[in-house]
Amino acid sequence: MDGKAKLMREHFCDGFGDCLPNCPSGAITFVEREAPQYDEAAVKAAKKKKEIAEKMKKIHSGLAEDAAVAESLPASDAENRLPATESMLNNWPVQLKLAPMESAAFAGKELLISADCAAFACGDFHERFIKGHAVVIGCPKLDNVDYTEKLGEIIDRNEIKSITVVRMEVPCCGALELAARKALKATGKQLPIKVVTLTIDGKILNSAN
Repeated sequence: MDGKAKLMREHFCDGFGDCLPNCPSGAITFVEREAPQYDEAAVKAAKKKKEIAEKMKKIHSGLAEDAAVAESLPASDAENRLPATESMLNNWPVQLKLAPMESAAFAGKELLISADCAAFACGDFHERFIKGHAVVIGCPKLDNVDYTEKLGEIIDRNEIKSITVVRMEVPCCGALELAARKALKATGKQLPIKVVTLTIDGKILNSAN
């Protein structure tokens, strides 16, 4: 300040003096007097705050650079970049274990029952499968549970228009399809049901009613 180094927070100083030889202009000196006690916690908090600020600055700088690069891409390269897409999800939570048995989000909707992995395998999953659907997802192998009863309650308590099951080609996903079919049968409702099977690289292996 005013051309001189000045200690802005006295409780940041531990009196060690390591700053003296690090001052390029020799502007730092020590004055012996009563001073507030060194606060190590405050120093760490200030250091953390500074690190976060620097990290955010780098992130914003990187985003600006990415935007500049995107604008400078030739049309052919820009077309190869993945387009930004909006989420088509209309209900929450979607995990079968957490999903409510009755919800206004299910009313008059087509119900999508999907394997956890399906959305990660299929790049246009939201546009292709979630759009216009109420969604529940699960993994019978991971959860180690039979979803039949929970799905039956959801189908029975809500005005579901149709059911689509999206599963992976792996055998364990067969339990998800089986649970959906058993649940629908138990309700006695006559609803159209479609099963779409995806390969691990996101291609549709088959689609059947």
